Amino acid sequence: MSDKDKKANEPLLEFVEFSQTELERVQTSLKEIDLLVEQSQGEVDKLAQRNAGITARLHQIQAQFETVPREDIRSIYETAQDTQQRLFTMRGQLEKLQSDQIHLRQYADYIRKSLLFLEGGSARPVEEETPIIESEIEHIIQAQEDERRKISRQVHDGPAQSLSNFILQTEIALRLFDTDIEKARQELQNLKLSATETFSNVRDFIFDLRPMMLDDLGLVPTAKRYVEAFKDKTGIEVSCVVTGKERRLESHREVLVFRGIQELLANIRDHAQATQGKVSIFLDEDSVVSTVEDNGKGFDVDPYVKGTINEGGLYTLRERLNQVGGTLNLECPAEGGTRVSFTIPTH
Repeated sequence: MSDKDKKANEPLLEFVEFSQTELERVQTSLKEIDLLVEQSQGEVDKLAQRNAGITARLHQIQAQFETVPREDIRSIYETAQDTQQRLFTMRGQLEKLQSDQIHLRQYADYIRKSLLFLEGGSARPVEEETPIIESEIEHIIQAQEDERRKISRQVHDGPAQSLSNFILQTEIALRLFDTDIEKARQELQNLKLSATETFSNVRDFIFDLRPMMLDDLGLVPTAKRYVEAFKDKTGIEVSCVVTGKERRLESHREVLVFRGIQELLANIRDHAQATQGKVSIFLDEDSVVSTVEDNGKGFDVDPYVKGTINEGGLYTLRERLNQVGGTLNLECPAEGGTRVSFTIPTH
């Protein structure tokens, strides 16, 4: 090779060397994050078992509420609150680590394929590869921020407002103790009813945010429980049908399917003006197919099919499905209603 050819190839050789170094760095980071994921998963499992034990104890206390000492009740509730908070935090940390793990694996795979092509081992042009590009990252970040904004609003309008009312009711009861014991007792009774209702709402909020049984029991029991709760809260007659081989999936795939069903049911509640709906889950060896249909007013699916809409829940769902090789199909039959189905591979 002439000096001229060598000089012309220097940028390519430098890029290959850089890519090899970058691949080694990514592989090292992957080993570290794999260990963190394993450790975090172990901690989540321990906390989930502890939470299950505490929940069983709470059920016993509720059945014998009048005979259990108040100090014991306060202690077990404080322990339950602390355990649930730690479990919630650890699950959030685990999800973040798993997301980083997936992205690093995709990046490492892209570098390997690029090196293979540059070294003459592949006839496939590098332009055909599909790395995570900046616009996709922007969409992911925007979706996360939208979800955080939604959660913040729900916390502010729900639990935070209720706690503020508790403080006010407590102050009223304290003042009444000096003037009218009977009114103070009635105010405390009202406070107890409000606390019970708020506790129920907080449990529903936690279930919507991250149902613990999704990790403990899996997709199918969680989906059935969510559909029942949805029916009770909205009055919409929704059924859940599961066919195929019921089994556990990888955690991030179970989360993706559940979030998809959750998003589609929310659309029925908020927009469809439907009275009936149906959730179907079909599991085979290679994929999971989930379908959510209703008898509502339907909507124009063309912008979603053509890809001209780049925001909203359906768009975010399609983007998440694309990340794992899944597909989304939208139908609004002439006779009315909406049918949305999505498929993800299980391997």
